[in-house]
This record gives sequence, C-alpha cells and structure tokens, in this order.
Amino acid sequence: MTKTVAIVTGDFHAPEAERMIAAASATAKARGLAVGPVVRVPGSMEVPLALKRLLSRNDIDAAVALGVIERGETKHGLVMAQSVVGAIIGLQLEFMKPVGVGIIGPEVFPSQIAPRVEPYAEAAMVAVARMLE
Repeated sequence: MTKTVAIVTGDFHAPEAERMIAAASATAKARGLAVGPVVRVPGSMEVPLALKRLLSRNDIDAAVALGVIERGETKHGLVMAQSVVGAIIGLQLEFMKPVGVGIIGPEVFPSQIAPRVEPYAEAAMVAVARMLE
C-alpha cells in the first residue's frame, strides 16, 4: 500500500517555498510515496499546528516541514527555530509518524538560501521515506 506524505511549508519566502514543494514532491514520487495535502502557512511558527492537524488524520502516514528562517538583527530566528523543531519532534513522538524537517536556517543569510532550497527539501523527504520503510 502506498504511503501518503503531507507537506507543510512556511510561506514567508513564497518563491522558495514553491521550489521546495516541487523538489519534495518529485523526491516523494521517485521513492514511491504519494503526496497528500500541501498546506501553506504564514511562516515557520505556524508549521507545528498545521502538522498536528495533518498527523492526526488516518490517511496521512508522514509529513515534511519546509520553509526558511532567515538571519535577523536579533536572536529571534534562533529562538523560533529551536521552538519549532522541538514542537516537531514532540509531534513525531505523539503521533508515531515521521516528519522530515527541511526548514533552512536558522541564522541563514539571504545569499545562502537559494542553493539550499532543493537539497533541504529533498533530504527531508528522503528521511521520511527511510523512516517509512
């Protein structure tokens, strides 16, 4: 039976998010996984709630979280990234379903984003595929 993977992305960096969705979707298909709902949320902070809603569904076997947390003038991004990833780990354990994390950052400079978009999205989906084996 084909496993279904949902995708959640923070849309604050919309062009990059769309490229990440395309890369993750292609990787899923290459691995024999079905791509379920694709949910776009305002930013990375909203990703855990969207993931919780999806992971609670019986028709979703796993999920991938995508987005960018850019370096700012303060440590806000670092604190947010730690909170978001901590919440994602908690959701994996709560629902016993894998979540691949393809969130670029924290502390990433704008010039570092573009070359990481596809590799991060692909790696997140590969991690999920391996956990579903």
